[in-house]
Amino acid sequence: MAKEPTIIRKPSRTITLAPLSKPWRVLLESSPWPKNRGTPALLLIYGFAGMIALGTILLVLPIANKAGQLTSFTNALFTATSAVCVTGLVVVDTADYWSLFGQIVIFLLIQFGGFGFMTSATLLLLAFRRRIGLRERLLIGESVGLTRLGGLVKLIKQMAVFTLAAEVIGAIVFLFRFLPANPPGIAVWKSLFHSISAFNNAGFDMLGGFRSLAGFRTDPVVILMTAVLIILGGISYLVLSDLFTRTPGKLSLDSKLVLTTTCSLLLLGTGVLLLTDFNNPATFGSLPVFGKLLDAFFISVTSRTAGFSTVNMGNVATHTLFFIMLLMFVGGASGSTAGGVKVNTFGMLIATIWSTLRGKRHAGAFGRQFTQQQINRALTVIMLSIGLISITVLLLTFTESFRFIDLLFETFSAFGTVGLSTGITPQLSIAGKFIITLTMFAGRLGPLTVGLALIQSQQPAIYHYPEETIRIG
Repeated sequence: MAKEPTIIRKPSRTITLAPLSKPWRVLLESSPWPKNRGTPALLLIYGFAGMIALGTILLVLPIANKAGQLTSFTNALFTATSAVCVTGLVVVDTADYWSLFGQIVIFLLIQFGGFGFMTSATLLLLAFRRRIGLRERLLIGESVGLTRLGGLVKLIKQMAVFTLAAEVIGAIVFLFRFLPANPPGIAVWKSLFHSISAFNNAGFDMLGGFRSLAGFRTDPVVILMTAVLIILGGISYLVLSDLFTRTPGKLSLDSKLVLTTTCSLLLLGTGVLLLTDFNNPATFGSLPVFGKLLDAFFISVTSRTAGFSTVNMGNVATHTLFFIMLLMFVGGASGSTAGGVKVNTFGMLIATIWSTLRGKRHAGAFGRQFTQQQINRALTVIMLSIGLISITVLLLTFTESFRFIDLLFETFSAFGTVGLSTGITPQLSIAGKFIITLTMFAGRLGPLTVGLALIQSQQPAIYHYPEETIRIG
């Protein structure tokens, strides 16, 4: 006979505290804005899709490429999606194929895509002296992972100033390296483009021939400056602000998780890449010890989300490719320009596993405890991401004739919005390009929209069922 659910009676004087985002929803429902304008998750999807559509239309035009002919819709859509989703996978070389107009379009798509739709829209409203209403504040807060309404507009301004300052400094450093080999105007444009691409973790380059940074692999200034911009863009402004405004012992749990997990992955990635490819003549083998260390560190940085490369990924050993896929899957921090399931999610699950192995009843880290809802959301994001990658690579095995490891690597790169490739991207079929395009879009918005949807659909429980044990292992 089925057990009846246990009803929990709440005394009239008891107040149930809803999640932080619940009051936001109550405010939104009581605001004068129309109620049928869609959830934050849907609005973010529409916003990014709109930017991609506009970019596609502009890139199709004959003025956008050097040949002066119409670009195929597939290639224009693929490039626009890769730019808006700050991925870096390309079917045509950015410097060799696109004209200055096309390069400017890609440049702007990267910048707006890196900022995010709501942040970009807010900056545009501020530029035209428009008032930022309640609904915009709610959407901004949800999209950047904040649980408070106060100071959001000020925060967006600070993020914009920091972003532009970092990009300008990066461009100045690159200019000293690009100027000797290029006319002044071209050197300035390449420096600015490369800096924007690096900070936004986009991976687009202006060096031609699908070479990425292979020609600068022995130049520590270019390599390290690129790595610094990638790390700054991939950590998120919120963590950096927390780091520089508080003492180390008073950092938030989120910041501690991001910084600890990021440093651990960088060190682990550098060590593993040195171990696996130290004597590989196709990668690090021909370099001196310092060059090997520099290359390994840079690949460890860029594999997490940026897509720049100093080596031909097609020459990398299979076991190394698999390890790079794991780095691409994790990605950067929530609220940053990076992709992946995010280091916040990964770090929390690692801490949960460690707590479970130690026999602790409640999972946590750094003297703080995770809520069960956060753990459930993290598991949901991880499992849905694995499901998306599995479906994508399965479809590619039907449409493409490349090695399975190459298709799997391409899928992880598209989902993590990384941009690394073993060289098969330009040779994908039309169906394959559409599949990768959808994967880039889902990878950029997937974890974010899932998280927002979970928060928005969350309802306080008025009863719970009896507990029963499930056999594990």
